[in-house]
Amino acid sequence: MDSIIFDLDGTIWDPIDTVLKAWNSRIKDHSQIERELTRRDFEGTMGLQMHDISKKLFPYLTEEVRDRVITECCDTEQGYLKKQGGNLYHNAEDVLNLLSKQYKLYIVSNCQDGYIESFYEFHNLEKYFLDYENPGRTGLSKGENINLIIKRNNLSNPVYVGDTVGDLRASRYAGIPFVYAKYGFGQVSEYDEVIEKFDDLVKLF
Repeated sequence: MDSIIFDLDGTIWDPIDTVLKAWNSRIKDHSQIERELTRRDFEGTMGLQMHDISKKLFPYLTEEVRDRVITECCDTEQGYLKKQGGNLYHNAEDVLNLLSKQYKLYIVSNCQDGYIESFYEFHNLEKYFLDYENPGRTGLSKGENINLIIKRNNLSNPVYVGDTVGDLRASRYAGIPFVYAKYGFGQVSEYDEVIEKFDDLVKLF
């Protein structure tokens, strides 16, 4: 193994409390939206691309309105995340620091352009990662973005660490081992390795 590619939400951090504040502050401007969003609403969207998230959260809106709402919410969300960050999982920076001394580290997340940059900016963790990718920049699926990172960085034996069935499928698509972050948002029954908490990575690798 020469490298570790990470999912972000539910794997390195839990951003939901901050994201919830951002989205609820923005959807007040739209009278068609029936209620405020809850933490449970967001937990059910983890691992999805933005288009699918919008359909799940606002199924009663037209596609045109949904697209506008999502764009506004994502713009607001980035401002909140840059100022407030999210909740890093226990010992996240210490673990990344240790792993980065032995392996090349990367992030591939199903997020909009600017989201990973907001994560980097508040938590100052960019120094541990050599590259990152997301569908907001490429328009590609998570599996395709993993392959993009592998090709772009000439990786020989990477693994992918994530917490959802989508992460499992992306790993299988890319043909690399999947490490299931059991503490995250998803329920996954098939994996190559499993961790109960983020700092288990130090024992595993």
